[in-house]
Amino acid sequence: MEAIADEMQAAMIRSAFSMIIKEGGDCGVAIFDAKGGLIAHANALPANLGILNSSVARVLQDYPASEMSEGDAYCFNDPYEGGTHIPDVAMIVPIVYRGRTVALSAVIAHQQDFGGMTIGSLPPDSTEIFQEGLVLPPCRLISKGTWNKEVLGIILKNIRMPRHTMGDFRAELAAGDVGRRRFIETIDEYGLDTVLSYIDELNNRAERQARAKIEEIPDGVYDFEDYLDNDGIDLGIKRKIKCTVTVKGSEMTFDFTGTDPQLRGAANSAISGAISCCYYVAHCLYGHDVPNNEGCYRPLTIKVPKGTILNPEHPAALNSRTMTVLRAVDTAFGSLMKIIPQRLRASSGGMEGVTLAGRRPDGNAYVYLELFAAGMGARPTKDGIDYIESDTTNMLNTPIEALELDYPVRIHQLLLRQDGGGAGRFRGGTGLVKEFEILDESTEVSHRGDRFVTQPWGVFGGLPGGSWQTTVTRADGEVFSVPSRKRFKLHKGDRMVCATGGGGGYGDPLERDLALVSADVRDRKVSVERARTDYGVILDAAGKVDEAATAAERSSRAASRGKVDWTFDRGVLGTQA
Repeated sequence: MEAIADEMQAAMIRSAFSMIIKEGGDCGVAIFDAKGGLIAHANALPANLGILNSSVARVLQDYPASEMSEGDAYCFNDPYEGGTHIPDVAMIVPIVYRGRTVALSAVIAHQQDFGGMTIGSLPPDSTEIFQEGLVLPPCRLISKGTWNKEVLGIILKNIRMPRHTMGDFRAELAAGDVGRRRFIETIDEYGLDTVLSYIDELNNRAERQARAKIEEIPDGVYDFEDYLDNDGIDLGIKRKIKCTVTVKGSEMTFDFTGTDPQLRGAANSAISGAISCCYYVAHCLYGHDVPNNEGCYRPLTIKVPKGTILNPEHPAALNSRTMTVLRAVDTAFGSLMKIIPQRLRASSGGMEGVTLAGRRPDGNAYVYLELFAAGMGARPTKDGIDYIESDTTNMLNTPIEALELDYPVRIHQLLLRQDGGGAGRFRGGTGLVKEFEILDESTEVSHRGDRFVTQPWGVFGGLPGGSWQTTVTRADGEVFSVPSRKRFKLHKGDRMVCATGGGGGYGDPLERDLALVSADVRDRKVSVERARTDYGVILDAAGKVDEAATAAERSSRAASRGKVDWTFDRGVLGTQA
């Protein structure tokens, strides 16, 4: 079943029109039983764990499996009914065997534009969902092989890039059909009753494995809180997300009570985001040997109070949800850090979504969306990985060649960011620096990020990762810094430099292996100055470690700092036991 889902994912990426899907991989696929129970999910975006579950459940409310026909396809994107944000459109294809719907093939993909107040449908300054684009309740888009022209017409009349959207819709349908065909082939080979009974057993086995993993965690109640920089409207106010994890025997509860009320701006997340966060964290604790199906989620309970950042009341804006989900992941990991530190990593640098949008000379819209990665948090026995979309996103950066070929931009530099990773016995991964020059007369930027004010926390003496920075230099020489969430214009000759964040460090940096510090300096991941101030390592003019001077420097710094008696180093927010 997992192989079928992975083949669906490959078909989606290979068939897509939009850069964010075919290069970035912003899509997900899964197979469900006729009641909406998860059979298998592709090894792709953890952010989609739980997302398709709720989307399929909502479609089944209006269109029960017993009323579906071969050749049907259903579309859906309503964040308040089980979706994510408006650009993520789900397609559900019934798998019909001898006249009976026995399973469902489901695909979700980020559309380049789906209406709203900005090209690209991701305005960081929106205050209600009506500004963000076209909301689709469950719709039968195709009935027995025939497109529903009324529904399709409404969609295409409300978006700016109908050609791309139709191409991506067809790619979703193609991926769904791969799942349908492969599932039918499996039934033909083994028989329907055998396949369905094996699916039940796989679910039950996954539940047993998951419960055994949870039982390894000491019973107790553990909590942690972390912060968003702002909501995109009130830029000077940090916003709290709190998670309490309760472990009792073979069951685990994630409770987000204490999270701040829903926001005026677009940094809210529909409840599906909290669900995907918890599913992801659970899988990190389970390990790779527990299958990703309905059974592994049975031991989990998720509580998200209504009217909060992670479960807002309609019509709150929520297109900047991804950064919020990442922060929810941090709070869940932070809750468990003191009890199972050997299985967790320091805070990762997060991500940033930057949309460049405008009109080509022929009048057609263009949208370039890049989800910038950052450094991964350091691990108990390893450095964090440099520039990687860890946690729930797991996407790829856009190749420069593809970017410059399709869009009016020029890339002047792309390199790892020096001193971006938090120092530690094991260093946090570092981010990168990417510099754009705008070639269009006017380009609108939707800049959606986080960790520009707060920092990814280090643990057990590890220092926090570097904050994000975005700087614009106008063609006339004006220079300004961009806050984490802002919409603004760039013009021909303007340059924008995005410096992404780093992961937090793990363990005392004064205990880091000297050879590793020397290698980091040689690779330009750490500067000579920070080697001294963060790691207490002295290098001579040739770049060689002066061991005597280093021993004295480390001894002096350890005495000045004192004993590490805290768990978390939040940087600007201080340390925490």
